[in-house]
Amino acid sequence: MTSKVIYTGDLRCESEHLQSGTKIITDAPTDNHGKGAAFSPTDLCATSLAQCMLTTIAILGKNNGVEIENSYAEIQKVMNPKPRKIAEIVCDLYFQGHYSDEQKAFIEETAMNCPVALSLNADLKKTVRFHYGN
Repeated sequence: MTSKVIYTGDLRCESEHLQSGTKIITDAPTDNHGKGAAFSPTDLCATSLAQCMLTTIAILGKNNGVEIENSYAEIQKVMNPKPRKIAEIVCDLYFQGHYSDEQKAFIEETAMNCPVALSLNADLKKTVRFHYGN
């Protein structure tokens, strides 16, 4: 088992990562009867895409001379009203430092083929932009 999820009431859930004991709280968004006091489940889905991209680049980059320390992502989630689902994830990835064209190609190919990107429905629009430099 990976996690245990408890519905705590008032449109909130508490999820515990069983290996580490780390907990995440989710709250329904304000446009769907919630308070927006924490990440919504769809926020976590969109955020997971960026986390997976950065983590996969870091893992595979070790053997390819690609360091991404202090890199970050900014995420925008666009919802479809009916049926209610994520219509688009806009992900801007920012990489500090200087990279060769070959390293940039590696970064971009790795990001677009991370496990989360490959697991999301093909109908979900993924707009990913890469920014390099200081």
